[in-house]
Amino acid sequence: MRYVKKRGNGLGGGCRAALRAVHDRVRSASDAGMTTSEYALGTVAACGFAALLYKVVTSDAVREALESIVGKALGVQV
Repeated sequence: MRYVKKRGNGLGGGCRAALRAVHDRVRSASDAGMTTSEYALGTVAACGFAALLYKVVTSDAVREALESIVGKALGVQV
């Protein structure tokens, strides 16, 4: 191993580069986990919204309104 003359904070060029590489790897790994949790939260929210929308659309009042609109568009009396 070659020793590098100390400058500034005492870290040599090779050591500084190695620390920077480790720091970058750790930082990118933690960002990947955050992205995964954000996708999971978004998926749960989308499923909740879909369930709510399904309940609204299949309710009697909305179903009757939709049947009326489609019946008028097709010229069929329902």
